[in-house]
Amino acid sequence: MRVVTTVLSMFLATGAYADRIFVSNERSNTVTVIDGATWEVIDEFDAGLRPRGITVSPDNTKLYVCASDDNLVRVFDTRTFEELHTLPSGPDPELFVLEPNGRRLYIANEDDNLVTVVDTETHEVLAEVPVGVEPEGMAISPNSAFVVNTSETTNMAHFIDTETNTIKFNMLVDQRPRYAEYTSDGKRLFVTAEIGGTVSVFDIAEDGAPTEVGKIRFEVPGVQPEWLQPVGAKVTSDGQLLFVALGPSNRVAVVDAQTLEVKKYILVGERVWQLAFTPGEKYLLTTNGNTNDITVIDVEDQEAIRSIQVGEQPWGVIVAAGIK
Repeated sequence: MRVVTTVLSMFLATGAYADRIFVSNERSNTVTVIDGATWEVIDEFDAGLRPRGITVSPDNTKLYVCASDDNLVRVFDTRTFEELHTLPSGPDPELFVLEPNGRRLYIANEDDNLVTVVDTETHEVLAEVPVGVEPEGMAISPNSAFVVNTSETTNMAHFIDTETNTIKFNMLVDQRPRYAEYTSDGKRLFVTAEIGGTVSVFDIAEDGAPTEVGKIRFEVPGVQPEWLQPVGAKVTSDGQLLFVALGPSNRVAVVDAQTLEVKKYILVGERVWQLAFTPGEKYLLTTNGNTNDITVIDVEDQEAIRSIQVGEQPWGVIVAAGIK
């Protein structure tokens, strides 16, 4: 599928710089591309079978997509949307995380209970790290010393030493952990638990050791507790606000990341799943799997300001800044 609009043609012709929003659609097997200035859909391209996890290289030139049912990672040019190459991923890649220098990609393999480490330059598998059952969430510490994997069935967060590619710490969390998110200073980690309905909060010592310091719970009048299912999460770079996608409740929670108090719930589309900030954190984007759209949230006002239709069952979202 390829639908290039005149908007894209104008950008290529004028040489203008723009932020591009990429949304993986796991049912339509596509990635939708949105212009970050106009909020217009400018393209939708084939991305393999069941695309889910999605990220960009540090220089914003490459888009990485977990093609889960192809058992590989597809790599695209963020300007032309052409596929550049593929990377080995292990079976059923779902989420991944790229180290800050862009060299190593850490991939959760849900079916084989492994985290696969891939060199993005040589395309070689560097290691396979055994973890718990049904690994999904992935996070990397700002200093790249640890990668955290959450295993849905084992109900653990595994802290993997990136020098040895071995697990150094295991922390129990609530049922079905989905996502992990470090603060920008690496001193705190949040782990969402979809079925447990909580976010576990860990303070991180200088040697990377975690200590649980709290647990965030959610309550919305008129919404059944079992619908409050924390999935994706994003924390602002100043470490003050945590946003949590609450799945079938169709809400994003706004949490004071210091006191762990829930400040507000923002109504978005149906089955909100993953989140991404735009550059400068002016906006927060949500993928809404059952309404086939994304919601744009104004971060300062903490209000949803628009929705944008994308492909079928959007899963992941990422922004590439300053694409020419």
